[in-house]
Amino acid sequence: QVQLVESGGGLVQAGGSLRLSCAASGLTFSNYRMGWFRQAPGKEREFVAAITRLGLDRYYSDSVKGRFTISRDNTKNTMYLQMNSLKPEDTAVYYCAASFSRVGPKYDYWGQGTQVTVSS
Repeated sequence: QVQLVESGGGLVQAGGSLRLSCAASGLTFSNYRMGWFRQAPGKEREFVAAITRLGLDRYYSDSVKGRFTISRDNTKNTMYLQMNSLKPEDTAVYYCAASFSRVGPKYDYWGQGTQVTVSS
């Protein structure tokens, strides 16, 4: 079965850094574009970042652009999110997702999420 497992979340002070990982199994990792999403309490899930199958293109929401970096290592079936200059408003559950679609932003698989809490 397909599994996406996030790790690396935790508590960090404002201005600090955190690195999230998403380990994928049960799929041909390089066939999937990957993305990070987050959801804060009482708010809708929002897009954070995405990376294409070979890591040649990357996309970011305006709220994280310049602070977060998405990457992937296809030899390890792992995607990463380096988060720098963290702000309290970055506090959320972060989810990784995998998309097989080549024509639209449909995500087929989701991880269980990892909590990121940024204190002020």
